[in-house]
Amino acid sequence: MIRRTCIALPLVVWPLALSAAGQEQARGFIEDGSWSLLNRSVYDNREYRHGARSNGARNALKPRAERNGYAEEWAYGLIGSLQSGFTLGAVGMGVDAHLYQGLKLDSGGGRAGKARLLGVDNENRVKDGMARGGAALKLRASSTTLAYGEQRVKTPVFSSSDSRLLPETATGFFLQSREFEDLALIAGHFTESTDRNASSHDQGFVVNYSNGSQGDSVDLVGAAYSGLEGLTASLYSSHYEDTWRQHYLGGVYSHALGSDSSLAFNFNLYRTTDTGEALSGRIDNTTWSLVSSYALGAHTFSLGYQRVDGDTPFDYITRGAIWLGNAVQLSDFNAPNERSWQLRYDLALVSFGLPGLTLSAAYLRGDEIDGSHMDPNGGYAYLGYGKDGRHWERDLEARYVVQGGTANGLAFSLRHNSHRGNAAQAELDTDQVRLAVEYPLGGGF
Repeated sequence: MIRRTCIALPLVVWPLALSAAGQEQARGFIEDGSWSLLNRSVYDNREYRHGARSNGARNALKPRAERNGYAEEWAYGLIGSLQSGFTLGAVGMGVDAHLYQGLKLDSGGGRAGKARLLGVDNENRVKDGMARGGAALKLRASSTTLAYGEQRVKTPVFSSSDSRLLPETATGFFLQSREFEDLALIAGHFTESTDRNASSHDQGFVVNYSNGSQGDSVDLVGAAYSGLEGLTASLYSSHYEDTWRQHYLGGVYSHALGSDSSLAFNFNLYRTTDTGEALSGRIDNTTWSLVSSYALGAHTFSLGYQRVDGDTPFDYITRGAIWLGNAVQLSDFNAPNERSWQLRYDLALVSFGLPGLTLSAAYLRGDEIDGSHMDPNGGYAYLGYGKDGRHWERDLEARYVVQGGTANGLAFSLRHNSHRGNAAQAELDTDQVRLAVEYPLGGGF
């Protein structure tokens, strides 16, 4: 579905996913349980044109004439989740489980495989259907929860994306603690991640740009603080075995200027260096972004700047672990030494008598790309970055969510995205139309 739609919310929202109630408030395994069933249909139409050298790690490097083409896929996804409560006692036990299914509605005639809603077979034909499921055992003592198994994770250095038909998942340990007021502590150890269109759980990690050999594990620790009015800040450190160490610092600050106006700032900083056997080659990369937003009634105006300082692109594990302001639908604007700007406008039409309808438009431009000094034997050399790379992207979206009645929560999203660049950068020239329809169901046991 949608890759990223909000530039200022992730840091604010994700700590709320931690267990708000401690074990002393547990009512029981069944009594606190819940289930959800999300029906999702996605239509993705893409036309690939001349211009780019490759599409990052998403496509093998091919001659330009072979990269032009047309992709069209339409699929239906069913996303089922089951979350138990915790048993009573000093240490409570519970289970979270999920089952995902995807069905092909239309794809073929040479159009398949490039939108990646579903998996493809050995002849690069989209499968008629796919399914995968998993579960995690969870333990809770006081306000600290430890889960082991297959689960969805949300951190800026390792995060399960839900941006197409089915969500990503990860396998490992994940610890979340809210023992201190206004402070969340997080730690994790993971041995694999499962891509959005994968049906198996044994493919290692999803790495977005490097084609180097994979490390065997990812470890992370972090903290999020929300003790100051209007401010949420977080600090993380992660280790991708024999590949890189990555540190993150980020924060969102919002300030009300009046009854219907406010100002917000969203800052994100990543520092990545190679470690161990350096399976992806030499990495010495500092990437940061700052987005400022001014809201006035129904209108929000945003200006963003992003900078990459390093001879490799900013890279990340799992599709969702990039919280940079200029990482948008078709490009992350993360090329070696790249600088990029973003202008964005959002309109909430509730003020005009149309509750649930929002419109947005964004334009981004990046330049100064220079990958001529990267490690020639590393995992990024195949991308073929040159000097003086530049590109731009335009994103338009209309989204409507039904506000009540039997169809309450039914959501429609229509996007049009365009990307163009010269041959010194590494993203495809693409026009995309994506329509997504979602209908959620859920409740207690």
